Amino acid sequence: MTDTRPDILCIGAMLWDVIGRAPRRMAQGADVPGRIRHLPGGVALNVAVALARWGLRPAVLSAVGRDPEGDALVAEARRLGALTDWLARDTGLPTDCYMGIEDSEGLIAAIADVHSLEAAGEAILAPLSGPLDGWAGPVVLDGNLTEDLLAAIARDPRLARADLRIVPASPGKAERLEPLIAARRGCFYLNRLEAEILAGRACPDAGAAAEAVVARGAARVLVTDGPNPVAEAILGGPTLRIAPPAVTLARVTGAGDCFLAAHLAAELNQQPRDAALRQAVQAAAAHVSGKDVP
Repeated sequence: MTDTRPDILCIGAMLWDVIGRAPRRMAQGADVPGRIRHLPGGVALNVAVALARWGLRPAVLSAVGRDPEGDALVAEARRLGALTDWLARDTGLPTDCYMGIEDSEGLIAAIADVHSLEAAGEAILAPLSGPLDGWAGPVVLDGNLTEDLLAAIARDPRLARADLRIVPASPGKAERLEPLIAARRGCFYLNRLEAEILAGRACPDAGAAAEAVVARGAARVLVTDGPNPVAEAILGGPTLRIAPPAVTLARVTGAGDCFLAAHLAAELNQQPRDAALRQAVQAAAAHVSGKDVP
């Protein structure tokens, strides 16, 4: 057990990513040559690793099996700078896994097997009643958590003073964030489709989508839209918009996690809204071009 207290808690998925990438366009049912990589992943871990690159001390609260895959994952996460001392590892469950297929245009399809995280439930929050008691710093919440657990977190007195940063993990899980919107807590990091799902309607651009989610009750919303301008809307303030730089696409998975980490790192460094958003946009663009920032 480390004596180092973390700067940030990342609560959610910690798993192995299996990413297959083809260098060409793929049609449904295509069987093409490419590369397959096994990487540490999951939204919570991806954000933690990105935060560590910014010189911060992130801890992951998640469920990881006591199987060979779990042991290897924990070792690699530690090597990458994430604190793993507070994981739930005695659940009797296997380590989770994510599989994604990408082509030259982006993500084709993905499946996230996070059944162990879902089954562990509130067990992953146990450190909040022990070594992490009285937490009042930033908390990244990953939409891979169940809706019931997210609703419990929204009213959990152990996190009443926490600065919640919320990311849905995928459009299919965006609706799980409804309890946090209803609680009017946290800063939401969404892509345009996720924002439209939460807004309940189509929106012409990221700015309109962010404003629509704020109108639903969220206090602050950041929305990305692929190569199109990114936006940040806040309750009672102006909406910011920044166009990302044009880059050659080398990877897709994890871009949103890098965006969140860069934005949070900038804010913890007391950067103003526009500078923080610009740093996030630049970090995400670097990620999809195949580079890690910083």
